Amino acid sequence: MGTPVILKIILPDGTPQRLTFPNGLPSSVDNLMIEVQEQCGLHGDFRLQFMATLFDYEFLNLTTMSEVENKGTLRLIHMSRPSTSQDERFGVEMGPQSPQSPGHSSVRSTSTVDTDVMSSPESRSSRSSWPAVFKVPEFTYDAEIKLQRGNSAFQTNGTLLFPDPKLKSSILQGLVQEIVQYKMYVNDREIEQVAKSLIQKHPCLADKASPNGCGGWKNSLKYKMSNYRSDLRRLGCPEVTVNSLQNKPTDRRTAAFGVNRPKRAEVNFCPQYPSAETETSMESLRASLLLDVKRRNGQEDVRVKMDRTFAHRRHEVVRDAPSVDTLMARWPALFDVREINAEFKRITTMPLQSKVLSQLDVYSGDLSRLFERRGGQLGERLKGIVAELAHCDDVDAGRECIIKGLCIYLNEAPENLIRE
Repeated sequence: MGTPVILKIILPDGTPQRLTFPNGLPSSVDNLMIEVQEQCGLHGDFRLQFMATLFDYEFLNLTTMSEVENKGTLRLIHMSRPSTSQDERFGVEMGPQSPQSPGHSSVRSTSTVDTDVMSSPESRSSRSSWPAVFKVPEFTYDAEIKLQRGNSAFQTNGTLLFPDPKLKSSILQGLVQEIVQYKMYVNDREIEQVAKSLIQKHPCLADKASPNGCGGWKNSLKYKMSNYRSDLRRLGCPEVTVNSLQNKPTDRRTAAFGVNRPKRAEVNFCPQYPSAETETSMESLRASLLLDVKRRNGQEDVRVKMDRTFAHRRHEVVRDAPSVDTLMARWPALFDVREINAEFKRITTMPLQSKVLSQLDVYSGDLSRLFERRGGQLGERLKGIVAELAHCDDVDAGRECIIKGLCIYLNEAPENLIRE
């Protein structure tokens, strides 16, 4: 008999479940898949992914059993639709699914936590999360011919290509158009990733003066993105106009929610209205949404309309900075757990719950040591949490202990936050 193994599995509907293997792990990935489906009571075509600690806790496709560790986290992906780049990085594949045949049991829960709104057919935003590997697009026809000849010369005798202004402009324009599919404001690391991908695909464009060969392209991309945002600002694009100095709010509270926030976190901070939609039509849709919230079986209609009115709601939040009471009166669905997760993903393209829990796992060791060092009355209260955490084998129970410990450490009552 092998050593008992405990795993956490994230199901296609986003809910976590504990898996127990008393006799150790199966010998192959296929056998593991069979065991997972039996324990979870699922049928259909799936694939397994594991959480890779070497790649910032991203989920990667499981191909060998050596990647599976005791108390590790796996994710089950439904094969009914291709997973998006967002699915590959963080979240949980959820979104609308096609009806299943009678021979298959439904794997979709009524809960739509971390709903994949970015891939929803009704979604009004085409943005997805930043890719793990940036794909360099195809450039104009004449640019590709020049690059093909340059790459051939580089492979033959190592000659670098010094692009003429037209070629360089074509390359930068193509890269910028690909970048803005993910976000309008990119940081230094992401710009460098794009430049490195360009050099890897077209080594003839390497910069001799740069240690990594892409320093010149990195600087050019920064200027090109800045100029592109200026052009969009002159066209009235709300996503960049909201960050202009002319629109800087004087109130400090408003400023905290407005200027320059997209540069740090948000991807869809202030999106444009969908085509053929106006503020009047969106307001009419919002009014019908108020009626759907009161219906007993109106969850699906609420989800669809909340997705459609996303731009209208963001304009209202960014422009008017309404109070919480006003926002609750106008958008009561926004304060539902499902829509909180969905709205967070619409804005940042990241799933809120799985992202928070994964980061909690990353810092759980440091927090546990912090609790141990705490003295005084709070330290006495934390001793029970630390002792319980030391003998805890369940991932979810361990997270609960950490959260309770944080409440106590901050001199708050855990029962006010955690409820069954």
